[in-house]
Amino acid sequence: MKAVLWLSLCISSVVNAQHFINIHQKAKMVDTHNDLLTAVIEKNLLMDGDLRGKTHSDLKRFKEAGVDCQLFSVWCDGEKQHPYAWANREIDTLYAVAARNPDKIAIVANSKQAFKTIKDGKIAAMFGVEGGHMIENDINKLDSLYARGVRYMTLTWNNSTNWASSAMAESTQALAKKGLTDFGIQVVQRMNKLGMLVDLSHVGEQTFWDAIKTTTKPVLVSHSNAYTLCPVFRNLKDEQIKAVAQNGGVIHLNFYSGFVDSGFKKREIAFMTSHAKEIDSLKQTGMQQEYAMSIITAKYQEESNALRPPLSALLDHLDYIVKIAGVDHVGVGSDFDGITSSPQQLDDVTNYPLITKALLERGYSKKDIYKIMGGNFWRVLVANEKTK
Repeated sequence: MKAVLWLSLCISSVVNAQHFINIHQKAKMVDTHNDLLTAVIEKNLLMDGDLRGKTHSDLKRFKEAGVDCQLFSVWCDGEKQHPYAWANREIDTLYAVAARNPDKIAIVANSKQAFKTIKDGKIAAMFGVEGGHMIENDINKLDSLYARGVRYMTLTWNNSTNWASSAMAESTQALAKKGLTDFGIQVVQRMNKLGMLVDLSHVGEQTFWDAIKTTTKPVLVSHSNAYTLCPVFRNLKDEQIKAVAQNGGVIHLNFYSGFVDSGFKKREIAFMTSHAKEIDSLKQTGMQQEYAMSIITAKYQEESNALRPPLSALLDHLDYIVKIAGVDHVGVGSDFDGITSSPQQLDDVTNYPLITKALLERGYSKKDIYKIMGGNFWRVLVANEKTK
């Protein structure tokens, strides 16, 4: 009798595993924010090599993870000289990878090309510029980036631009002017005309509301969570979540532990302080702070793993946004390879199916999961592509 019961439990476990994996594979999965392009440049790696233990992602693991469309972040911090040239260097990196691997990945210009690429069994790749400082106050550079495959731009990163105030600046500085300037309004209008999604992660509250008022297309929030559950400047307050839903936009969850769990930052600061000399040494080589921190996190893995919140904490953010905005307005924007810590079980991109499993366990339907794992993004992208 015990043997029969054991066999029955094993069969049930296998069937359940196949069920969530099948659902995950059938979804046209989109991750709207991954920083691998910056990571491979900073760490002198090739993204079509085996990068296990070095990064959260690589070309092979994207496929293993069931990623159908990846939006690659084009990023540098506000201190980088000539950010537009840097942006093009990162874009060149992906074009080179696609040229070496034409059977695995293709850079696409629109949803139609993306769907064909996915049908052909390849990863559809697009770019998202993370920070309006990278157009260097020149709207023509926005057009040029669009022509190279950039399909969203985050109006600011942590640093403000001359034309838009960031969430970090609005929350930590006494600014004479908050929100969008006249030029900032022109940038949003030009993005609408091009069909480039307006990304409102990282922007200050006034910039957020100015952009919502200005845009004629649904917005993207590429990698942010719920402020009520984790009150940090990078997360959205309830009224902002409602506004994105009313606009028809979508909010993609960020995996960074510090935006998931309000107690994490204090734990991380203590960890980084204990390794400050090594971080400073890496920075002296020219490495940007975020990537110096990621190397130290990987080096002291057991110590850093103990700081991480549970996967359930990330799903709580999803539930909360769904409760306020509805299931049509949430997705996945991991921030992998741009973060030093993610929730337990989400060690790299190959763990994405665990999110699908957790969604099923929380009572989300197959239809809901298809929306969350990509459908909501496709709806917003198509809406932005329309010329009228």
